[in-house]
Amino acid sequence: MEKLFTPYEIGNLSLSNRIVMAPMTRSRASVGDQANALTAKYYRQRASAGLIITEGSQISVQGQGYLYTPGIYSNEQTEAWKQTTQAVHGEGGKIYMQLWHVGRVSHVSLQPNGGKPVSSVAVRAEGINCFARDEEGKAGQIPVSEPHALTKAEIKLVIDDFVQAARNAISAGFDGVEIHGANGYLIEQFINERLNNREDEYGGKNIENRIRFALEVTDAVALAIGSEKTGIRLSPFGRLSDMHAFEGEAETWLILARELGKRSLAYVHLSDQKTLGAQAIPAGFIKAFRETYTGTLIIAGGFDKKRAEEYLQNNLADLIAFGRPFIANPDLVNRLLNDWPLNEVNRSVMYGGDEAGYTDYPVWPDIQ
Repeated sequence: MEKLFTPYEIGNLSLSNRIVMAPMTRSRASVGDQANALTAKYYRQRASAGLIITEGSQISVQGQGYLYTPGIYSNEQTEAWKQTTQAVHGEGGKIYMQLWHVGRVSHVSLQPNGGKPVSSVAVRAEGINCFARDEEGKAGQIPVSEPHALTKAEIKLVIDDFVQAARNAISAGFDGVEIHGANGYLIEQFINERLNNREDEYGGKNIENRIRFALEVTDAVALAIGSEKTGIRLSPFGRLSDMHAFEGEAETWLILARELGKRSLAYVHLSDQKTLGAQAIPAGFIKAFRETYTGTLIIAGGFDKKRAEEYLQNNLADLIAFGRPFIANPDLVNRLLNDWPLNEVNRSVMYGGDEAGYTDYPVWPDIQ
């Protein structure tokens, strides 16, 4: 029996199928970094997914690394997101918000008062750009700035920002939140031993120290909104944003898996970065992670229907997240169910702009 189209429960939610729309930045926020009516339409069109996880939404001005991405730290942003949650719920869908802090993957032009971005340590990400403004105020791809190493007091303030953002998301009508701990952003900047050479309880060779920030953020958010509404995304062996291999890499992720398994979360979401041009998760690791983390597990990474079903049948995951196929196919669930061909993504309009390449992809009956 196929599992992909069967119901599944996470936390207090009953999902109609095991297909998840993965979080994907689209850079179409309005003035004030607010979601808008077009955002609502985009997600409403894709509400047949068992679960939608929104694009990353910065938890503060400090947490932003790209222009035109939506925030969830102000009252205005919170109110604006209600259009989206109401639209998705009106179609019977379920939707989580991804909470985002990019850390050092940012530029002074995006930071409060033109200050430095922040990270676990004061080490610039080499060869990495963000979407910001140059000295003339022109938007474009710009090398990231040198960061400031967060003090312990500042770490607590960032955790507070995660908590407030989570509360705002629930106030806006989201069914839960996903903490963005992947892709070389702030949380991973603490986890990665090659980068994080702090000498306090948040860094160094000690694995428990390097995963401390991830767990403190998770615990604080779960306490604020409920563990059953809290998920986290990780990218084990990730190499995006100038992340590098480090000693004890597998052990680090499995210890984190064990600790997360104690917390009755909605889920853990693993991102395999192979389709993003980075290293794939090594063979056998997902099985080891699955055996260590006993809660609901989502996996993303270039899945098609056949491979998704294989993972479910082999008990390597409970839910499968699809990224780019959802961009070009608002009716992806029906297309997979009926083995209909998929639209191709127009990469030239993936980021920024208006409805072109965002809400204008046709559904299957319109193109037969």
